[in-house]
Amino acid sequence: MRVLALNGGSSSVKFGVYDVGEAVVEVSAGEVEHAGIDADLFDRIGDVHPDAIGHRIVHGGIDLFAPVLIDPAILVRLEHASAFAPLHGPAALAMIAAAQARYPDVPHVACFDTGFHADMPDVAAVLPLPASMRAEGIHRYGFHGLSCESILAQLGDAVPDRLIIAHLGNGASVTAVRGGRSVDTSMGLTPSGGVVMGTRTGDIDPGVLLYLLRERGMDAVALEALIDRQSGLLGLSGRSADLRALHAAGDAAADLAIRIFCRSVAKAIAGMLATLGGADLIVFTGGIGEHDAVVRAAICADLSFAGPIVSRTMPSQEGQQIAQHVAALTSGADALQAASHRPSACG
Repeated sequence: MRVLALNGGSSSVKFGVYDVGEAVVEVSAGEVEHAGIDADLFDRIGDVHPDAIGHRIVHGGIDLFAPVLIDPAILVRLEHASAFAPLHGPAALAMIAAAQARYPDVPHVACFDTGFHADMPDVAAVLPLPASMRAEGIHRYGFHGLSCESILAQLGDAVPDRLIIAHLGNGASVTAVRGGRSVDTSMGLTPSGGVVMGTRTGDIDPGVLLYLLRERGMDAVALEALIDRQSGLLGLSGRSADLRALHAAGDAAADLAIRIFCRSVAKAIAGMLATLGGADLIVFTGGIGEHDAVVRAAICADLSFAGPIVSRTMPSQEGQQIAQHVAALTSGADALQAASHRPSACG
């Protein structure tokens, strides 16, 4: 079957067309920077007639983890889940609406980044908050799960017992994998936590936020903009969230931003070494992880205390994972027929 995978990230939209049979074969793929949902994206996709469409969804809320056919009830739940990922959720819903309008007669499937981490042990998943809040679903969810799945798929039988995956892009996270299962990860309740990112703070002293609330009079909207859109590499450098631009700039602020980013990732990996009791392999993936040798070298230099650990770069093949999930869910003729007659979100 032919699957169109739509992968909306925090800085771009990636798309891929895949033929799924005994293997997943990429027919075409591309990326649109800051595309939103305008016609340019679908112009780039071209004259494609998919059997089904898969959507990367960053956060499915407290109970959506496995791939699911999108219907009006699921859309309502995704709208509620947007509170956990305001940088990604509304954009994903807009993308679903645009895709359903363009392809109204095929099933659309939501594939969740949180799914890979759904059964993390309690020592990793539970946040140090009162039980009443934890009961509301406030815990560590973890993200970049589709990317992690794709690394395991590429490694195949060579998946080591103790694996660390550093997904480094505009969004960045580090995940500890034992025996093929996520046992800890750097992001938390939302994709804002963890290591320093392109425009996101990552983990930050909560007292900073209290200070800004109390002394600056900032509200939730202003704090969200600060944490998700104005900080990280962009805030540190005052120039750009793009490491390529910071390498080229060569000024003191850009250099500091790069060094803080590298140290932040190294500290996260060191934490995962504690979780796993060492590591058999570190995989660097994502745009930065795969292509920025200077950053990788700096991170590995900070980890030299741990002795030699094999590391390698691998591409993040989220599109292929989405295509596989979509095919597995919709491959039956009855499922395809039922989904194609389900009312679309546009009514």
